[in-house]
Amino acid sequence: MKPRLLTCSCVLTVAAFSGCNSAPSRSASTESARAQSLPAQPVAQDDARPRRHSNNSTSARPGEFAFYLLNLSWSPEFCFHHADNPQCAAHPGFVVHGLWPQNDDGTYPEHCSDAPGPGDANSYADLQPTASLVEHEWQAHGTCSGLSAEAYFALTRRARAKVRIPAAFSGSTQPRSEKPEAILDQFTQINAGFPRESFVLSCGNNYLTAIEACFDKKLNPVACEGVRSCRADSVRITPR
Repeated sequence: MKPRLLTCSCVLTVAAFSGCNSAPSRSASTESARAQSLPAQPVAQDDARPRRHSNNSTSARPGEFAFYLLNLSWSPEFCFHHADNPQCAAHPGFVVHGLWPQNDDGTYPEHCSDAPGPGDANSYADLQPTASLVEHEWQAHGTCSGLSAEAYFALTRRARAKVRIPAAFSGSTQPRSEKPEAILDQFTQINAGFPRESFVLSCGNNYLTAIEACFDKKLNPVACEGVRSCRADSVRITPR
């Protein structure tokens, strides 16, 4: 599901759920139709390079990482490309893509063990959109946490509960464009105790794809070391 703007290894469903900084290509006619519904703006070329360095799987051992990165995917942008996905009927806003172990140098471990996953992936339907995403996130990222599956998803739920969503992204929204820094300022202002550096914004083709928050292993907000935020001058926000 996300080349985490890295290598698109994560998949929200077994088929796909991109939290990638590089969103799927849109046809010219589709892009034109979308552009007409959004306010005019100068469009900067989005930085298409990976936001993180390639992962260092050779040294991936459970529990050996620096901090967690919570990825909250902007579901309306995902659903624009995958309207038939089960999550889309409810028109959600930000949904949990995953809680990912990260290192300060931008590397990140993946697939650290064959530890068994959750006994009932559907029991996390309130946390992540599909059972297939739950299973994938455990195998790719949860196994690197050093926790059991139940403890890992309990931690993910706690991390999500710590992040408040600005009013501008709650309820129904209208097509609009904003500067990435302005969006991140909104998250910082509403989340007391979070350093400004704890949040980063992910974008693809100048569209908002995700907000990410960083925590230490005890879920204290920390700076997102080695994680690059969107470099577009302005991002378009697909409405709910």
